[in-house]
This record gives sequence, C-alpha cells and structure tokens, in this order.
Amino acid sequence: MRALATPPRDDLTPALLGARIDARLADLLPRPADHRDLVAMAMREGALAGGKRTRPQMMLIAGRELGCDTPALLDLGCAIEMVHTASLVLDDMPCMDNAELRRGRPTLHRSFGEDVAALAAVGLLSQAFATVAALGEVAPAVRTQLVGVLACAVGPQGLVRGQCLDLRGAGADGVDEIVDTNALKTGALFAAALEMTALLAEADEATRKALGRAALELGQAFQLQDDLHDRHDSASTGKDSGKDVGKSTLLAVLGIGEVRNRLQAHLRNASDALASVYGEDGLLDAYCQRLFGVH
Repeated sequence: MRALATPPRDDLTPALLGARIDARLADLLPRPADHRDLVAMAMREGALAGGKRTRPQMMLIAGRELGCDTPALLDLGCAIEMVHTASLVLDDMPCMDNAELRRGRPTLHRSFGEDVAALAAVGLLSQAFATVAALGEVAPAVRTQLVGVLACAVGPQGLVRGQCLDLRGAGADGVDEIVDTNALKTGALFAAALEMTALLAEADEATRKALGRAALELGQAFQLQDDLHDRHDSASTGKDSGKDVGKSTLLAVLGIGEVRNRLQAHLRNASDALASVYGEDGLLDAYCQRLFGVH
C-alpha cells in the first residue's frame, strides 16, 4: 500500500502545523462571556497554554499522505487535542496525581480551583464531541463512525479504564498487565487519532489496520518515554517529577536498560507498520522518529 499522492513537505513542519492547530483551537473553544465565566477561561487556559500538539500533527501528516487535506481533518485533530487536554486536567487533580505543574505552568486546579478544573475537563470533552458532530462537509454515516471511535477511546474501554488501572494497580501488576494499562491510558487516543484520519480519508481496511498497529506501538513508546522523563527535573519537562513513584510501571519492574530496549522495539514496529502504508520514506514515520530523538 502506498500513499495516494505525494504531498508537498514544506508546509508539514511541526512549527507550521502547530501554528495551524493553535489558531483553530482558539476559534473552536468558547470565549468567556465575562469575568465570571471561569469554566470557559479554564478551558482555554488548559488547551492553549502550550503543548506539542503531537496527536493532531500526526493526523494532519497521516491524512495528507493519504491524499486527504479537508478542513475537517484539522477540526478532528483539535477535537483529539481537547480530549487529551481534558485527560491531563483530570490526571493532575489532587484525587489522582495531585500535580502542581503542567506544561511549565501551574496546573488548572491550582489556578482555578478543583471545582472549576473538573468542570473545564467536562467542558473540553463536550466541546470535542460537538466539534466532531459539527463536521457538516462529512457524510452523516462517517460522522457517526467518528463520534463512535472517539467515544470508545475516552470511555470505560479506553482512557477512563486505563487511568483507573494506573491509579489502583500500584504494586499488583505484572509486565503484561502494565502493558495493557499503557495501551488503554496512552495508546487508545493515538489509535483513535489515526483511525479517525483513515475514516475521513476513506482508506481501505488494510491501511486502517496498519495505522492502528502503528498507533498502538507509538502509544507504548510514548508511555515508556514518559516513564523515563518522570525521573528528570521539572525544569526540563515542564511538569512535576517523581509522580510515578510507587506506581506499577515497566521502569519500576524492568529497569532503565530494558525500558529503553522496549521503546526502540516499539518504534521499529511502528516504522514497519507505517512503511506498509506510506513506503520507506514516509513523512509520518520521519515525524515520529524526530519526536523520539531518533535521527
């Protein structure tokens, strides 16, 4: 399988893609009606306060390489970013990781209070689904599929279950169980991002499956990289360090060397899956390799 078209590469740099995503996010998020509209303020603070925009950037690159360059793809990427931001807001709450720093800034519950932060997370999730449902240029049947994919990624078979297992599984999980938790906590949203891209691009079943395999491998790699970064100081990561102490992570069970080996293996597997779709010099694989510092 190969891409449907050879896209121009000069407008697919992370800087330009990030600027497009940030601008569209700012348009899609509700603006505060007045100084009392704390939820809208918090939603915008959480979503627009920086971030790599990794998932929407991957979607824009993956879609372009499949010959899909509709404005709907950008909106889908923004919806995914809203869900990702909501998950971070909830993850940081005192009842979960009790974090103080996110993206180099105070966490949302520290800035706005726990009540507003929780409501902002719900607002971001709602806005994400509203964004997908409002894709008027997309056929109704495809919109329904897109909503379903996103709901599965967020719900009790996706992010929600993964986060619960992560919080309540400390010290009790073996390697296989930790891998399964990582697939839910991190891999589910990557899988949804590329599945939605494939649906919008009207990709065939083989392409969808290959992108799904790549997404799950990348999700595992991301979680391992996050585990390794948890050992670094907050100044270099922009978030609290040491939050994984006492949790069941592959780093705690297997050690640094094996985790690094597994991370590289996941990246190789992702590259193989992407090559089956885009060929050996695909833009998406190059983007992922740079993201993980592989040159």
